Amino acid sequence: MAINQDKIDKEIIKRLKLDNPWWINGRIPAYYSSMKPRPFFNDFLAEVLKTNLLRAPILMGPRRVGKTVMIYHCIQKLTEKGVDPRKIIFVSLDTPIYSNLGLQVLLEYAFEGLGINLESADELEGYYVFFDEIQYLKNWEQHLKSMVDTFKRIKMVASGSAAAALKMKSKESGAGRFSDFLLPPLTFAEYIELQGLDNMVKQREGLLWGQYDTDDISALNKWFIEYINYGGYPEVVFSEEVRSDAYKYVNNDIVEKVLMRDLPSLFGITDTQELNNFFAHIAFRSGNEFSYQNLSTDSGIRKETLKKYIEYLEAAFLIKVIKRIDQNAKRLERMTTFKVYLTNSLLRSALFSPIEEEDDAFGEIVETALVAQWLQSRESEFYYANWHKGREKGEVDLVWIDKANQQACFATEIKWTDRFFYNPTELKSLIGFLEKNKNLKRAIVTTKTCWGETIIEGRRVTFVPAALYAYGVSKLLHRKEENILYK
Repeated sequence: MAINQDKIDKEIIKRLKLDNPWWINGRIPAYYSSMKPRPFFNDFLAEVLKTNLLRAPILMGPRRVGKTVMIYHCIQKLTEKGVDPRKIIFVSLDTPIYSNLGLQVLLEYAFEGLGINLESADELEGYYVFFDEIQYLKNWEQHLKSMVDTFKRIKMVASGSAAAALKMKSKESGAGRFSDFLLPPLTFAEYIELQGLDNMVKQREGLLWGQYDTDDISALNKWFIEYINYGGYPEVVFSEEVRSDAYKYVNNDIVEKVLMRDLPSLFGITDTQELNNFFAHIAFRSGNEFSYQNLSTDSGIRKETLKKYIEYLEAAFLIKVIKRIDQNAKRLERMTTFKVYLTNSLLRSALFSPIEEEDDAFGEIVETALVAQWLQSRESEFYYANWHKGREKGEVDLVWIDKANQQACFATEIKWTDRFFYNPTELKSLIGFLEKNKNLKRAIVTTKTCWGETIIEGRRVTFVPAALYAYGVSKLLHRKEENILYK
C-alpha cells in the first residue's frame, strides 16, 4: 500500500499542535503548572535565557527526576516574561510519529503548523525550541550542532535521560556549542520541603557547621530513613500508589528501561540479562570497594566488559564511581580499586527491600544517601582515601582536593553512631590522614544525634548528625554556597 505522505504530514503537524497548547491558549497544561519548580530551575532558566550565546543547554539526568517538568516550567516563565507563546516550540523525540525525522525537518513541520516560513530570517528572532528526549534521535549531536550553527537567532534547548550518550557525544561533537546541565534525583532538603516539613529544620547563625539545626533530631532521623527508602523521585514522594509498590515503579520505569532499552540500543549491548544481573550485584553492595579482578571473579564477566558496563551505568546516572587516593592524598596511577555508589538510595530499597536501621548494610546506605547529596555539585570532585602500607592502613570516606595546590583541603567521615563523638581518639584512620595532610583545613564526622567540635592534629573536627549533614549539603549547594563547607 502506497504511503500517503500528505496524510502523514498532517498527522505530524496535528501532534505538534497537541504538544504545544500554548500556541492557542498561552498556557502550559495545569498538571505541570501546579508543580513546584525544583531548586535547580533558576540556574537552568538562566542558561536558556542566554540568547546571545551560541550554545544549546542540554538538560541531563536519570529517568523520572523531572526534566520534562523543568522544560514546561521554562516555557511558563518565558511566557510570563513576555515571550510570544507562538515563538516557543516543544518537540519530544520519543513520539513514535517523529521516528527517523531530523531536527530541522521537525522544526519545519512546527513552523508550518504555525503558518510561518522557516526560511524567513526576519521572523526567526526570539524563538525558543525545546527538544525533549533527544537521545532517541540517531546522531543527535550532529543534528543539534548543525541547528545551532544554522539558526543563530533561535535558542535551541535539549534534554535527555540517557546521559551515557548525551555526555559522551556532547563533548565529542558539540564542542563549543553545548552546555551540559545535570538534574539529580531529589535531594534530602527538597524531600523535606515537599513533605511540608520546612519548620523541622531551622537556620541559625554561629553554628559549628553550616547554618542548619533542628529541635528534634529523632523526628528528623525518621524522615531521613524515609528518604533513604522512598525519597529520590517526585512520583514516589507524592503518589501512595507508586509508593506502595516502589519496586514495580523503579524497576519498570527507571532501571529496566535504561538496562533493557536505552543502553543496549545506544551501545549495542546484546546480553541485557548479564547487564541487569551485574547492576543488581553492585546495587546490593552500594558503598563497597571493588576491583575489576574481584568483580570478574564474582560475576564471571570479562574485565573489559565490566569496565564498559560500569562506564555505561555511571554515564546513565545509575551509579557513581569514586576514585581512590592514598594516605598522602595522591591519586593512584592505575585505578585497581574503586568505590561504587548508587546515585539514589531508593534504587537499592526498591530492587531488594526497604532497609531498616538494624540491618547490617544500613551504614553503607547512609553513606550512599550522603554521597548522593554531593552529586548535584558541578564544581567539586571528591575521592575516598584508602591505604595499606606496612603497619599503616586506613580509610577516609570522602576527601576533597584543592585544585590550586592539589592537596587535601576537606574530609568527611560518615558514621551512623554517636560512639566517635564520645571517643574521638578511636577515629584512627582520620587521625592518621590528618597527620599526613597538614593543609587539610577541617574535617566533619557524621553522627546519629550528637553535635560538637574537637581539635585533632591542630584541625577542627566537627561532629554533626548525618540527617542534618545531608540537609545542609543539599541546601547549601542549591544556593551555590559550596565554599562555606570548607571554611
